[in-house]
Amino acid sequence: MIVLAVRWYLRFALSYRDVEELLAERGLKVDHVTVYRWVQRFTPLLVDAARPCRHRPGDRWFIDETYVKVTGHWTYLYRAVDQHGQVIDVLASERRDQAAARKFFTAALTHGRRPVEVTTDKAPVYPRLLDELLPEACHVDAARENNRIEADHSRLKARLRPMRGLKRLRSAQTISAGHALVQNIRRGHYELAIDTDPHLRLAAAFTELAAAI
Repeated sequence: MIVLAVRWYLRFALSYRDVEELLAERGLKVDHVTVYRWVQRFTPLLVDAARPCRHRPGDRWFIDETYVKVTGHWTYLYRAVDQHGQVIDVLASERRDQAAARKFFTAALTHGRRPVEVTTDKAPVYPRLLDELLPEACHVDAARENNRIEADHSRLKARLRPMRGLKRLRSAQTISAGHALVQNIRRGHYELAIDTDPHLRLAAAFTELAAAI
């Protein structure tokens, strides 16, 4: 029941109250605050359990920051995807600066591959940081070259829209990471439920992950 509620919330544009109602229709009486706690508690566990099953990222990365509202203030969300559409990593940050970009890249590089090409916007922090962390990679910042990740942002924004803002930075990080997990499973970037009908892959994958945690 818990994993079902978390999966619904991460996959569909639902509020916590929507999930509460859907569970009630199935005879499960759960308060929406409990659903919120489940999402915050179990999403990181599901992400960690899935990590050994994840494919290595591709060697061409697209990096960009988008915005989410936390307690009424715009907050930065760093995201990266590869040329195959795999979301490599996400980082919610109150600042858009060298320290935040460094933290994001350091985490992204733990996923098993160093890129040969990195595409970013023209933010001034990137050239110096990439020269330090990825001196061998080609850095691209030409206009319209980052359309791939900008289009990918829209999928996350569609998920966040019904929430009408978040209360904590931690929630932005958890939900964005959970959304990335769901997106990557649906796109076949994990060795989970690989022999399952694509329409049922996510449900089967979450069942496997539930057994792991």
